[in-house]
Amino acid sequence: MNLILDIGNSRIKGYLFEGEQIVHKEETSGDVVSLAKNLLEHHPEIKYGIAVSTREKNPFLSGFLNRRLSCYIELDSDTPLPVKNLYRTPDTLGYDRIAGVVEAHARFPEKNVLVIDAGTAITYDLVTATGEFEGGNISPGLDMRFRALATFADKLPRITVKDTFPLIGKTTEEAIVTGVEAGTIAEVDGIIDLFKKKYDDLQIIITGGDAFFFDKKLKNSIFVFPELTAFGLNRVLTFNV
Repeated sequence: MNLILDIGNSRIKGYLFEGEQIVHKEETSGDVVSLAKNLLEHHPEIKYGIAVSTREKNPFLSGFLNRRLSCYIELDSDTPLPVKNLYRTPDTLGYDRIAGVVEAHARFPEKNVLVIDAGTAITYDLVTATGEFEGGNISPGLDMRFRALATFADKLPRITVKDTFPLIGKTTEEAIVTGVEAGTIAEVDGIIDLFKKKYDDLQIIITGGDAFFFDKKLKNSIFVFPELTAFGLNRVLTFNV
């Protein structure tokens, strides 16, 4: 059994895999070491583990899992990958992004794939049909855009994501919702169109906390895969083991 830890900016997700299937999932905003200890206590058959983090490395987590597991990997620029990384500054790359493209290429090995991760930030990453990670783009996520308006414009209220919005806002709240959400949808569709001009037979995968917001709202056809990063991490772990 494999332990997968996806340590994000606000939430920590722990997954247990048997082969290529998720058999258990836990999520917390608390301490990652406590989460790992709890999972190992209830599932002593866990043998291998991998973690990816958008935060600073946690030496307590590393020490604990290196003692308890036969193999523990913290995904970074030195980790062997089943795709070729062409990013020119690999030390600055968020490796949750590389996990996503690893799984995307495994799922669609004969296609160029654009992976869109809609979370705190929106990232766009391209892996080619030949298994080369070309790099991508980073843009503010929906909540970050709402937060920026409330932070930098004193008279604008703090708004959260709404599933629907009018074409024309009749109140300040509606105007903010439509401006942010319609604008972000137009951005995502526009970037997809730019990639389609260069890469033939392009498959689009969208993941992340806001993935389902974009489902049915984009004019482009997309494949929604909420757990893409977890599956990619499991695939990297299996590749190394």
